[in-house]
Amino acid sequence: MTITFNIPETGEQYAALIEHVQAGEGVLISQGGVAIARLLPIPVSRQPRIPGQDIGKVAIAPDFNDPLSDDSLR
Repeated sequence: MTITFNIPETGEQYAALIEHVQAGEGVLISQGGVAIARLLPIPVSRQPRIPGQDIGKVAIAPDFNDPLSDDSLR
């Protein structure tokens, strides 16, 4: 569900805007009856992290930790 607020109301009802977003609702901000912005909740990632799931996907060069050459430092 999306709630609509006009710009003059946003300053007065900022706390209410945030409460709606925290409840998972979208908030539409309009000016003169024209929608200009939308506030949406950030989706929460609910997938657990699995150690080792990216094994073999990342390669580190053998010279990764070697000092930089003088040319690179210039």
